Amino acid sequence: MTIACYINDDIVFHQVQSVLSRASFDCERFLSETSLLRTLRRRSFALILVDTDIAPPAEERVFSWLNCRTGESTPVILLSPVHSAEQVALALDAGADDFIAKPFDPIELVARLHAVLRRCNHRSVHRSIELEGFSLDRESRIFLDRGIVIDLTPREFSMAWLLFSSPGIYLSRETISVAIWGVDSEIAGRTIEQHIYKLRKKLQLCVERRVMIRTAYTRGYRLELCGEEALTG
Repeated sequence: MTIACYINDDIVFHQVQSVLSRASFDCERFLSETSLLRTLRRRSFALILVDTDIAPPAEERVFSWLNCRTGESTPVILLSPVHSAEQVALALDAGADDFIAKPFDPIELVARLHAVLRRCNHRSVHRSIELEGFSLDRESRIFLDRGIVIDLTPREFSMAWLLFSSPGIYLSRETISVAIWGVDSEIAGRTIEQHIYKLRKKLQLCVERRVMIRTAYTRGYRLELCGEEALTG
């Protein structure tokens, strides 16, 4: 049984590898989110272990990828030196199955890993979003506008899910491209613009609907909820 490990720190990886090998698990290491996501498109793993003690942009991309894993059932455990309630809530809400603080106890790491595997073998994950008359169902990939089905391609739905699950937060082009395509922005940048254009058109996002997709050249894209002042001003 192989565990995919996105762990940059050599010491942490060797600690994890040593602990898991004694528990009869194999570890395959990844040094970037891009290489991990590309491999996940071709191969399956029993579990994914991510060390979030990484640069903020990379962590943002990992959390965004977790958020839009439509139909993906591979469990994910996050390791972090920060064990605040806010960080735990963010990780679990994004789609992580467990959160383990560092430094970790070897016995606890193995026990939590086994517990997640048991739990995920029997679970039925179902997540949905309701916002200003729009409804998104992640598992069925159905997008409704006031009860009417909007025809979206799989990647259009993934982008919509990414934006609607993080209203008010700018998502960089790098974050979107890695989360959805598993490639860097130089390859997918133009494609992202085309998908944003199609989403705006298909969903008829505008001030009157109180929902817009805002573009900031240096920051990326965000779903913006328009208040009363925008309607009257």
